[in-house]
Amino acid sequence: MRIGELARRTGVSTRSLRYYEQHGLLSARRGANGYRLYAEEDVRLVSEIRALLSVGFTLEDTRPFVDCLRSGHDSGGSCPESVAVYQRKLAEIDDEVRLLLARRAEVAAQLADSCEDCFFRGER
Repeated sequence: MRIGELARRTGVSTRSLRYYEQHGLLSARRGANGYRLYAEEDVRLVSEIRALLSVGFTLEDTRPFVDCLRSGHDSGGSCPESVAVYQRKLAEIDDEVRLLLARRAEVAAQLADSCEDCFFRGER
């Protein structure tokens, strides 16, 4: 399939597809006319990339998942390299949550100090 069809089927712009190709996540053959030609499996690769990007993974983070799918696994997350990326990402999110909770506590304390009669979600 040509790049326009892959873009239509995955809901991704042709520019993004070229970007993924530039970063080695997709590989297109070239037709006699020079057009990029993609395989049916590229639909799944692009879907995996988009799903991971939508929850905060970087483009480079998606590489082990794409490699896992290319090697014949049913899930991009079933390879040890992908599991390691999942674990690292969860640790990063946990760190962000801790930081946000600490900031929230500080802001709530400042509010309590500034306004004795103010209520914020049950806190005083």
